[in-house]
Amino acid sequence: MRRALELAARGRGRVHPNPMVGAVVVKGGRVIAEGWHERFGGPHAEAMAIGRLKKIPAGAKLYVTLEPCGHTGKKTPPCAGLILKSGIRNVVVAARDPNPLVNGRGIRRLRRAGVKVTEGVLEREARELNRDFEYWVRHRRPYVTAKIAQSLDGRLIARPGERWVTGRDARRLAHRMRAASDAILVGVKTVIRDNPLLSVRLPGTKLAPLKVVLDSRLRTPPRARIFGKASPGPVLLAVTSKAPRAARRRFGGRAEVLEVRQKGGRVDLAALLEELAGRGVVHVLIEGGAEVMSDALSRGLVQEVCFFIAPRLIGGEAPRVHFLKETLNVKDPRIISAGKDWLVRGRL
Repeated sequence: MRRALELAARGRGRVHPNPMVGAVVVKGGRVIAEGWHERFGGPHAEAMAIGRLKKIPAGAKLYVTLEPCGHTGKKTPPCAGLILKSGIRNVVVAARDPNPLVNGRGIRRLRRAGVKVTEGVLEREARELNRDFEYWVRHRRPYVTAKIAQSLDGRLIARPGERWVTGRDARRLAHRMRAASDAILVGVKTVIRDNPLLSVRLPGTKLAPLKVVLDSRLRTPPRARIFGKASPGPVLLAVTSKAPRAARRRFGGRAEVLEVRQKGGRVDLAALLEELAGRGVVHVLIEGGAEVMSDALSRGLVQEVCFFIAPRLIGGEAPRVHFLKETLNVKDPRIISAGKDWLVRGRL
Protein backbone atom coordinates (compact mmCIF):
# COMPACT_ATOMS: atom_id res chain seq x y z
CA MET A 1 0.00 0.00 0.00
CA ARG A 2 2.87 2.39 0.66
CA ARG A 3 3.98 1.91 -2.94
CA ALA A 4 0.44 2.67 -4.10
CA LEU A 5 0.48 5.91 -2.07
CA GLU A 6 3.81 6.89 -3.66
CA LEU A 7 2.30 6.34 -7.09
CA ALA A 8 -0.82 8.32 -6.22
CA ALA A 9 1.27 11.37 -5.29
CA ARG A 10 2.53 11.55 -8.88
CA GLY A 11 -0.82 13.01 -9.84
CA ARG A 12 -0.41 16.04 -7.58
CA GLY A 13 -1.46 19.22 -9.36
CA ARG A 14 -2.73 17.29 -12.39
CA VAL A 15 -5.90 15.39 -11.45
CA HIS A 16 -8.23 17.84 -9.71
CA PRO A 17 -11.17 17.90 -9.39
CA ASN A 18 -10.53 14.16 -9.04
CA PRO A 19 -8.56 12.69 -6.12
CA MET A 20 -5.05 11.30 -6.39
CA VAL A 21 -5.14 7.51 -6.55
CA GLY A 22 -2.51 4.79 -6.88
CA ALA A 23 -2.88 1.05 -7.42
CA VAL A 24 -0.64 -2.03 -7.52
CA VAL A 25 -1.38 -5.64 -8.47
CA VAL A 26 0.47 -8.20 -6.36
CA LYS A 27 0.99 -11.93 -6.89
CA GLY A 28 2.92 -14.08 -4.46
CA GLY A 29 4.23 -11.05 -2.56
CA ARG A 30 5.62 -9.45 -5.73
CA VAL A 31 4.33 -6.36 -7.53
CA ILE A 32 3.44 -7.37 -11.10
CA ALA A 33 1.70 -4.16 -12.25
CA GLU A 34 1.13 -0.66 -11.01
CA GLY A 35 -0.72 2.48 -12.04
CA TRP A 36 -1.88 5.89 -10.90
CA HIS A 37 -4.33 8.56 -12.00
CA GLU A 38 -2.05 10.75 -14.12
CA ARG A 39 -4.36 13.58 -15.18
CA PHE A 40 -7.97 14.66 -15.07
CA GLY A 41 -9.92 12.82 -17.77
CA GLY A 42 -7.28 10.11 -18.07
CA PRO A 43 -7.51 6.45 -17.00
CA HIS A 44 -8.00 5.76 -13.32
CA ALA A 45 -5.27 4.05 -11.32
CA GLU A 46 -6.99 0.65 -11.27
CA ALA A 47 -7.51 0.74 -15.04
CA MET A 48 -3.87 1.61 -15.65
CA ALA A 49 -2.55 -1.15 -13.38
CA ILE A 50 -4.88 -3.86 -14.69
CA GLY A 51 -4.34 -2.71 -18.28
CA ARG A 52 -0.61 -3.40 -17.99
CA LEU A 53 -1.28 -7.14 -17.71
CA LYS A 54 -2.32 -9.26 -20.67
CA LYS A 55 -3.83 -11.76 -18.25
CA ILE A 56 -4.52 -11.52 -14.53
CA PRO A 57 -2.96 -14.55 -12.80
CA ALA A 58 -5.11 -16.52 -10.37
CA GLY A 59 -4.70 -15.36 -6.77
CA ALA A 60 -3.62 -11.82 -7.71
CA LYS A 61 -4.45 -9.09 -5.20
CA LEU A 62 -5.17 -5.43 -5.95
CA TYR A 63 -4.07 -2.68 -3.56
CA VAL A 64 -5.68 0.73 -4.17
CA THR A 65 -5.42 3.93 -2.13
CA LEU A 66 -9.04 4.99 -2.61
CA GLU A 67 -12.26 3.05 -2.96
CA PRO A 68 -12.87 2.01 -6.60
CA CYS A 69 -15.65 4.08 -8.12
CA GLY A 70 -18.95 2.28 -8.60
CA HIS A 71 -20.67 4.85 -10.82
CA THR A 72 -20.23 5.77 -14.47
CA GLY A 73 -18.46 9.12 -14.71
CA LYS A 74 -18.46 11.66 -17.52
CA LYS A 75 -15.04 10.56 -18.74
CA THR A 76 -14.38 7.04 -17.43
CA PRO A 77 -16.29 3.81 -16.74
CA PRO A 78 -16.69 2.49 -13.17
CA CYS A 79 -13.54 0.86 -11.79
CA ALA A 80 -15.51 -1.63 -9.69
CA GLY A 81 -16.91 -3.15 -12.89
CA LEU A 82 -13.44 -3.27 -14.42
CA ILE A 83 -12.10 -5.15 -11.40
CA LEU A 84 -14.91 -7.69 -11.61
CA LYS A 85 -14.28 -8.19 -15.31
CA SER A 86 -10.55 -8.71 -14.68
CA GLY A 87 -11.20 -11.67 -12.38
CA ILE A 88 -9.39 -10.22 -9.36
CA ARG A 89 -11.05 -11.61 -6.22
CA ASN A 90 -9.06 -9.88 -3.47
CA VAL A 91 -8.93 -6.10 -3.09
CA VAL A 92 -7.30 -4.01 -0.34
CA VAL A 93 -8.56 -0.42 0.00
CA ALA A 94 -6.86 2.28 2.06
CA ALA A 95 -9.79 4.70 2.38
CA ARG A 96 -13.36 5.15 1.25
CA ASP A 97 -14.08 7.91 -1.23
CA PRO A 98 -15.61 10.96 0.56
CA ASN A 99 -17.62 11.76 -2.56
CA PRO A 100 -21.29 10.94 -1.78
CA LEU A 101 -21.66 9.52 -5.29
CA VAL A 102 -19.00 6.92 -4.51
CA ASN A 103 -18.77 6.46 -0.74
CA GLY A 104 -19.25 2.74 -0.03
CA ARG A 105 -20.89 2.11 -3.38
CA GLY A 106 -17.87 0.59 -5.10
CA ILE A 107 -17.01 -1.60 -2.11
CA ARG A 108 -20.59 -2.87 -1.83
CA ARG A 109 -20.63 -3.78 -5.51
CA LEU A 110 -17.43 -5.76 -5.17
CA ARG A 111 -18.58 -7.59 -2.05
CA ARG A 112 -21.95 -8.46 -3.55
CA ALA A 113 -20.06 -10.10 -6.42
CA GLY A 114 -18.04 -12.22 -3.98
CA VAL A 115 -14.82 -10.20 -3.99
CA LYS A 116 -12.96 -10.09 -0.67
CA VAL A 117 -12.45 -6.42 0.28
CA THR A 118 -10.17 -5.33 3.13
CA GLU A 119 -10.50 -1.71 4.25
CA GLY A 120 -8.49 0.76 6.32
CA VAL A 121 -4.89 -0.18 5.46
CA LEU A 122 -2.89 3.08 5.83
CA GLU A 123 -6.19 4.97 5.86
CA ARG A 124 -4.80 8.01 7.68
CA GLU A 125 -2.02 8.44 5.12
CA ALA A 126 -4.44 8.01 2.23
CA ARG A 127 -6.84 10.62 3.58
CA GLU A 128 -3.99 13.02 4.28
CA LEU A 129 -2.87 12.72 0.66
CA ASN A 130 -6.29 13.92 -0.53
CA ARG A 131 -7.16 16.26 2.33
CA ASP A 132 -7.91 19.12 -0.08
CA PHE A 133 -10.19 16.93 -2.23
CA GLU A 134 -12.05 15.69 0.86
CA TYR A 135 -12.59 19.25 2.07
CA TRP A 136 -13.84 20.37 -1.37
CA VAL A 137 -16.27 17.45 -1.61
CA ARG A 138 -17.68 17.93 1.90
CA HIS A 139 -17.90 21.74 1.96
CA ARG A 140 -18.14 22.66 -1.73
CA ARG A 141 -15.47 25.25 -1.16
CA PRO A 142 -11.78 25.07 -2.06
CA TYR A 143 -9.20 24.01 0.47
CA VAL A 144 -7.24 27.22 1.09
CA THR A 145 -3.58 27.45 2.02
CA ALA A 146 -2.18 30.82 3.06
CA LYS A 147 1.52 31.15 2.20
CA ILE A 148 3.34 33.97 3.91
CA ALA A 149 7.01 34.94 3.65
CA GLN A 150 8.11 37.22 6.45
CA SER A 151 11.04 38.45 8.50
CA LEU A 152 11.51 37.80 12.20
CA ASP A 153 9.69 41.05 12.94
CA GLY A 154 6.73 40.02 10.79
CA ARG A 155 7.40 42.18 7.74
CA LEU A 156 6.03 40.78 4.46
CA ILE A 157 8.15 42.64 1.90
CA ALA A 158 11.86 43.20 1.55
CA ARG A 159 13.70 46.49 1.72
CA PRO A 160 13.77 48.74 -1.37
CA GLY A 161 16.02 47.22 -4.02
CA GLU A 162 15.53 43.68 -2.71
CA ARG A 163 13.17 41.29 -4.49
CA TRP A 164 12.63 38.54 -1.90
CA VAL A 165 12.36 38.21 1.86
CA THR A 166 13.47 34.55 1.90
CA GLY A 167 16.24 32.60 0.19
CA ARG A 168 16.42 30.22 -2.77
CA ASP A 169 15.56 27.02 -0.88
CA ALA A 170 12.43 28.55 0.60
CA ARG A 171 11.37 29.84 -2.81
CA ARG A 172 11.82 26.37 -4.30
CA LEU A 173 9.45 24.96 -1.67
CA ALA A 174 7.01 27.75 -2.49
CA HIS A 175 7.02 26.72 -6.15
CA ARG A 176 6.18 23.16 -5.12
CA MET A 177 3.18 24.56 -3.27
CA ARG A 178 2.13 26.40 -6.41
CA ALA A 179 2.49 23.19 -8.41
CA ALA A 180 0.15 21.40 -5.99
CA SER A 181 -2.51 24.11 -6.26
CA ASP A 182 -5.27 24.71 -8.78
CA ALA A 183 -5.26 28.48 -8.31
CA ILE A 184 -2.88 31.13 -6.96
CA LEU A 185 -4.65 34.14 -5.47
CA VAL A 186 -3.29 37.62 -4.74
CA GLY A 187 -4.60 41.13 -4.24
CA VAL A 188 -4.20 43.83 -6.87
CA LYS A 189 -1.74 45.75 -4.67
CA THR A 190 0.66 42.81 -4.90
CA VAL A 191 0.41 42.85 -8.70
CA ILE A 192 0.99 46.61 -8.86
CA ARG A 193 3.83 46.68 -6.33
CA ASP A 194 5.71 43.45 -7.10
CA ASN A 195 4.60 42.63 -10.67
CA PRO A 196 4.98 38.87 -9.97
CA LEU A 197 4.80 36.08 -12.55
CA LEU A 198 2.78 33.78 -10.27
CA SER A 199 4.08 30.85 -12.33
CA VAL A 200 5.47 27.43 -11.40
CA ARG A 201 9.19 27.45 -12.06
CA LEU A 202 10.43 23.94 -11.39
CA PRO A 203 12.61 21.83 -13.71
CA GLY A 204 10.53 19.54 -15.93
CA THR A 205 7.21 21.00 -14.78
CA LYS A 206 4.68 22.47 -17.21
CA LEU A 207 1.92 23.07 -14.67
CA ALA A 208 0.13 26.42 -14.98
CA PRO A 209 -2.40 27.04 -12.18
CA LEU A 210 -5.14 29.62 -12.59
CA LYS A 211 -3.97 33.09 -11.50
CA VAL A 212 -6.64 35.00 -9.57
CA VAL A 213 -6.38 38.71 -8.73
CA LEU A 214 -8.74 40.42 -6.28
CA ASP A 215 -9.24 43.73 -8.01
CA SER A 216 -12.46 45.49 -6.98
CA ARG A 217 -12.00 48.53 -9.26
CA LEU A 218 -9.92 46.80 -11.97
CA ARG A 219 -6.59 48.52 -11.46
CA THR A 220 -4.45 45.62 -12.74
CA PRO A 221 -1.96 46.99 -15.31
CA PRO A 222 -2.66 45.46 -18.75
CA ARG A 223 1.10 44.97 -19.17
CA ALA A 224 1.55 43.09 -15.90
CA ARG A 225 3.82 40.05 -16.15
CA ILE A 226 1.01 37.64 -15.30
CA PHE A 227 -0.20 38.16 -18.89
CA GLY A 228 3.18 37.48 -20.51
CA LYS A 229 4.66 34.39 -22.16
CA ALA A 230 6.84 33.76 -19.10
CA SER A 231 3.67 33.18 -17.06
CA PRO A 232 1.54 30.61 -18.90
CA GLY A 233 -1.95 29.73 -17.79
CA PRO A 234 -5.29 31.50 -17.44
CA VAL A 235 -5.89 34.71 -15.49
CA LEU A 236 -9.08 35.63 -13.66
CA LEU A 237 -9.64 39.20 -12.48
CA ALA A 238 -12.27 39.27 -9.73
CA VAL A 239 -13.99 42.65 -9.68
CA THR A 240 -17.07 44.34 -8.22
CA SER A 241 -19.73 46.44 -9.91
CA LYS A 242 -17.41 49.42 -9.34
CA ALA A 243 -15.04 48.24 -12.07
CA PRO A 244 -15.42 50.55 -15.12
CA ARG A 245 -16.84 48.90 -18.23
CA ALA A 246 -14.18 50.51 -20.41
CA ALA A 247 -11.44 49.04 -18.21
CA ARG A 248 -12.96 45.56 -18.54
CA ARG A 249 -12.72 45.71 -22.33
CA ARG A 250 -8.98 46.42 -22.18
CA PHE A 251 -8.15 42.83 -21.29
CA GLY A 252 -9.86 41.25 -24.28
CA GLY A 253 -8.99 37.55 -24.47
CA ARG A 254 -6.03 37.81 -22.09
CA ALA A 255 -8.08 37.42 -18.91
CA GLU A 256 -11.54 36.65 -17.68
CA VAL A 257 -13.09 39.56 -15.80
CA LEU A 258 -15.55 38.13 -13.29
CA GLU A 259 -17.90 40.36 -11.33
CA VAL A 260 -18.37 39.07 -7.78
CA ARG A 261 -20.63 40.41 -5.06
CA GLN A 262 -18.96 42.83 -2.72
CA LYS A 263 -18.51 43.01 1.03
CA GLY A 264 -17.40 46.27 2.58
CA GLY A 265 -16.72 47.75 -0.85
CA ARG A 266 -14.38 44.93 -1.87
CA VAL A 267 -14.66 41.57 -3.58
CA ASP A 268 -16.32 39.13 -1.20
CA LEU A 269 -13.65 36.46 -0.90
CA ALA A 270 -16.11 33.86 0.36
CA ALA A 271 -18.33 34.39 -2.69
CA LEU A 272 -15.33 34.12 -4.99
CA LEU A 273 -14.24 30.85 -3.38
CA GLU A 274 -17.72 29.42 -3.89
CA GLU A 275 -17.52 30.37 -7.57
CA LEU A 276 -14.10 28.73 -7.92
CA ALA A 277 -15.33 25.56 -6.23
CA GLY A 278 -18.14 25.31 -8.77
CA ARG A 279 -15.51 25.46 -11.50
CA GLY A 280 -13.65 22.47 -10.11
CA VAL A 281 -10.97 24.43 -8.25
CA VAL A 282 -10.09 22.20 -5.29
CA HIS A 283 -7.03 23.90 -3.80
CA VAL A 284 -6.31 27.65 -3.64
CA LEU A 285 -2.96 29.08 -2.59
CA ILE A 286 -3.20 32.65 -1.26
CA GLU A 287 0.10 34.52 -1.61
CA GLY A 288 -0.79 38.04 -0.52
CA GLY A 289 -0.87 40.77 0.25
CA ALA A 290 -1.36 41.66 3.87
CA GLU A 291 -4.97 42.84 3.53
CA VAL A 292 -6.04 39.72 1.61
CA MET A 293 -4.32 37.48 4.14
CA SER A 294 -5.92 39.29 7.07
CA ASP A 295 -9.38 39.08 5.51
CA ALA A 296 -9.07 35.38 4.69
CA LEU A 297 -7.69 34.45 8.11
CA SER A 298 -10.10 36.56 10.16
CA ARG A 299 -13.13 35.16 8.29
CA GLY A 300 -12.12 31.52 8.77
CA LEU A 301 -11.58 30.88 5.06
CA VAL A 302 -8.12 29.34 5.48
CA GLN A 303 -7.52 25.67 6.30
CA GLU A 304 -3.71 25.62 6.33
CA VAL A 305 -0.96 28.18 6.91
CA CYS A 306 2.62 28.08 5.66
CA PHE A 307 4.86 30.72 7.21
CA PHE A 308 8.30 31.09 5.66
CA ILE A 309 10.43 32.95 8.20
CA ALA A 310 13.72 34.58 7.27
CA PRO A 311 16.31 35.19 10.05
CA ARG A 312 16.41 38.94 9.50
CA LEU A 313 14.86 42.14 10.83
CA ILE A 314 13.46 44.53 8.22
CA GLY A 315 11.64 47.16 10.28
CA GLY A 316 10.32 50.33 8.71
CA GLU A 317 6.79 50.62 7.33
CA ALA A 318 6.70 47.27 5.51
CA PRO A 319 3.25 45.65 5.84
CA ARG A 320 2.38 42.73 8.08
CA VAL A 321 -0.69 40.56 8.67
CA HIS A 322 -3.04 42.50 10.90
CA PHE A 323 -6.61 43.08 12.02
CA LEU A 324 -7.31 39.48 13.09
CA LYS A 325 -10.56 39.34 15.05
CA GLU A 326 -9.31 36.63 17.37
CA THR A 327 -6.26 34.52 18.14
CA LEU A 328 -5.84 31.61 15.74
CA ASN A 329 -4.20 28.45 17.08
CA VAL A 330 -2.23 26.36 14.60
CA LYS A 331 -2.81 22.61 14.95
CA ASP A 332 0.00 20.07 14.65
CA PRO A 333 2.60 22.62 13.53
CA ARG A 334 5.65 21.35 11.73
CA ILE A 335 8.94 23.23 11.43
CA ILE A 336 10.93 22.51 8.27
CA SER A 337 14.39 23.83 7.48
CA ALA A 338 14.68 25.59 4.13
CA GLY A 339 18.31 26.65 3.79
CA LYS A 340 18.78 29.61 6.10
CA ASP A 341 15.02 30.05 6.48
CA TRP A 342 12.33 28.04 8.25
CA LEU A 343 8.90 26.91 7.18
CA VAL A 344 6.25 26.65 9.90
CA ARG A 345 3.28 24.71 8.56
CA GLY A 346 0.03 23.69 10.25
CA ARG A 347 -3.78 23.52 10.09
CA LEU A 348 -6.32 25.95 11.44
